[in-house]
Amino acid sequence: MGVFQNNLLAGAGGQAGGGAASLYDYQIEQSVRFDSASSSTLRRTPSSAGNRTTWSFSAWIKRSKITDFQMILEAGSSGGADSRLFHAFSSGDGIEVSSGTVNYGTSSALLRDISGWNHIFIKHTGGTQTIYLNGTSIKTSSISGNTAVNSTVAHGIGCRSGTSSNSFGGYMAEVLLFDGTAYDPTDVAESKNGIWIPKDPSSLTFGTNGVHLKFENASDLGNDSSGNNNDYTSGNMGADHQVLDSPTFGS
Repeated sequence: MGVFQNNLLAGAGGQAGGGAASLYDYQIEQSVRFDSASSSTLRRTPSSAGNRTTWSFSAWIKRSKITDFQMILEAGSSGGADSRLFHAFSSGDGIEVSSGTVNYGTSSALLRDISGWNHIFIKHTGGTQTIYLNGTSIKTSSISGNTAVNSTVAHGIGCRSGTSSNSFGGYMAEVLLFDGTAYDPTDVAESKNGIWIPKDPSSLTFGTNGVHLKFENASDLGNDSSGNNNDYTSGNMGADHQVLDSPTFGS
């Protein structure tokens, strides 16, 4: 995986129609399909606040629509970073970080790959937030104080936290949120034979509002497998949105 002169990033996991067991020690069997046209949503409002200054987020994604503003993760719906914070694909295909009132900028690296799986990882600690794409840092922001993430406001994955606009268009697999630990991307993925692939996260600490979405249950796509029972509620998603295509299992 590399950054090219035209700012496009090469696809990573799931290349060449999935992978052999010899390459992938950890298997991801399903993903979920987000339909931006019908505003697919995954949302949860925590009942109690967790650690709002130290957290990490991980998701494997395969885009199906580009040059369109689309949510990756949003917490809250108004105010500064302590009450709202979102990460989204900009209309130019960089990753934008904003509170709505303060824009923390957009990555110069662009993601326009609609054929392969790519890994997005966000690490937030000590007022510094770093976004990684396939293990490479592509943006660092200074965001001091508490963030809306892990607070008692609505959280949206692949969608806005409160409205039906700007939903993600494409597929997500192995979505992880860690509350209270700023993990590194190498804790959940690794480079093997030149391909960025997932690792088993089950030994990691998820924390109060942590979540592990595997999308294993077609009738309950927001089911949390972390052991916390922090289930997300799906909207405009049916059983047909569960897909047998993932970073380790090609369609």
